[in-house]
Amino acid sequence: MTQIGKPPGDDALIRHGCDAAPCPTSARPWVLAAAIIGSSMAFIDGTVVNVALPAIQRDLQATAFQAQWVVESYALFLAALLLVGGSLGDLFGRRRIFALGVVVFALASVGCALAASVQQLIAARAVQGIGGALLVPGSLSLISSNFEEKERGRAIGTWSGASGITAAIGPVLGGFLVDHYSWIWAFLINVPMALAVLWIVWRHVPESRGSAAGSKLDAGGALLATAALGGIVYAFIEAPTQGWRSGAVLAALAIGVVASLLFVAVERRVRAPMLPLNLLRIGNFGGANLLTLLLYAALGGGLYFLPLNLIQVQGYSATVAGAALLPFILIMFALSGWAGQLVDRFGPRLPLVVGPSIAAVGFALFALPGVGVNYWTAFFPAVVVLGFGMTVTVAPLTTTVMNSVGPEAAGVASGVNNAVSRAASVLAIAVFGVVMAAVFDAVLAEGLEQAGASAQASAFLEEQRSRLAGADMPQGIDAATAASLKGAVAGAFVAGFRWVMLICAGLALLSALSAWVMIGRGPDRQGVSVVSRP
Repeated sequence: MTQIGKPPGDDALIRHGCDAAPCPTSARPWVLAAAIIGSSMAFIDGTVVNVALPAIQRDLQATAFQAQWVVESYALFLAALLLVGGSLGDLFGRRRIFALGVVVFALASVGCALAASVQQLIAARAVQGIGGALLVPGSLSLISSNFEEKERGRAIGTWSGASGITAAIGPVLGGFLVDHYSWIWAFLINVPMALAVLWIVWRHVPESRGSAAGSKLDAGGALLATAALGGIVYAFIEAPTQGWRSGAVLAALAIGVVASLLFVAVERRVRAPMLPLNLLRIGNFGGANLLTLLLYAALGGGLYFLPLNLIQVQGYSATVAGAALLPFILIMFALSGWAGQLVDRFGPRLPLVVGPSIAAVGFALFALPGVGVNYWTAFFPAVVVLGFGMTVTVAPLTTTVMNSVGPEAAGVASGVNNAVSRAASVLAIAVFGVVMAAVFDAVLAEGLEQAGASAQASAFLEEQRSRLAGADMPQGIDAATAASLKGAVAGAFVAGFRWVMLICAGLALLSALSAWVMIGRGPDRQGVSVVSRP
């Protein structure tokens, strides 16, 4: 659930991504079908895997930090290579790169299903992320390159509606498959979808290229972005088990920091940068992306732990956990049209201050429930408030990004904002994992002491602490002792979950503050060019 529905900027990427190439009228419904099914593969995968994580952790005997890598290996490559994936379509053909992404994604999904160890699953998920980086921008560019501007509105509406349905049913379907069959089917469900997309692409989708054909690809920027994200993420995920003084952790952190600095230097000099840094000098654009970084770090990082809480602590089934965020999705779907008019009525600043502030209240409400609570009284109010806050935010955020630059930079601007939201989630999951581990360890030690756990039981759970709420219980203990120890483990996880959610609330408030300080009341276009340097 780290990526709930569409990230910001998707609709804008379609609307402003490129000029339409000649496309037969009879082929356009097929193009739209390919884009919908293709993007649905990524949407479903982004929500289903989190619901399946507890089952994956149990079956593969994985630690909580290895389970983090199952999510992070995919999200890292997707975030780092997303902008490059769009450029590859312009250079070598959008149809070709989109189809290649579908093939890679499907084969990697089969690899995930066949994984016999968590290490194999992490590797397959990384390949799946590379496929996603080709697939996701490709699905959007198919619409923008085959529908003329006057027809894109209807196409976007159809695509958005289908995406909303996908976002709603994806986690529930994934939970049902986990409960009644196996987590393996959460990955294999991609295969028939991929075959359908490839058949449509082969028979009905015309090829198109962008005006950037023949220009130089920013491969250096892509490699440095991957190294920067990968190094920092590795350090934060592995620090709780290896320690901050570990050579591997320190080396990874150093690689991440140095790669980040080199990335900025390269993007200043390269002929066709994947991230035009001059865009960030625009007040509204810089403010909107800082808001995106903070708010989507809270959203992606915080909601990563929600299914783990619901399944491993509260005892919900995977299906029920998958349905837990349905109100969030339905609110965004039902009120998206209303939210899209807020900038026209009030300007960009007010909704981008109010929306994240409401979302902060939603995150704070997530910090209230304890162990063994009822969904409707404990989690439902938080889901509703958070959903309303994000609804007030997302459409005005996309509009602000688009209005802050000229039409010639609209596609690049929306792509950057889209990538920022994904990178924020990647970094936040890693950082929040450190917070969760520190609180869990401290509270668990205290809880075991209060429960009067024996030295043997305490030593056993000390070895199990890397599994967090998925820890096994010692063998040979009576039911009362087992219940007491399980209560200590569950209480420790809830304590960590509360800290994470309170940090999320703080990040949401900081995002509102960034909007108040950096975003003006009206458009802030400065005519910044993103044309490749000669």
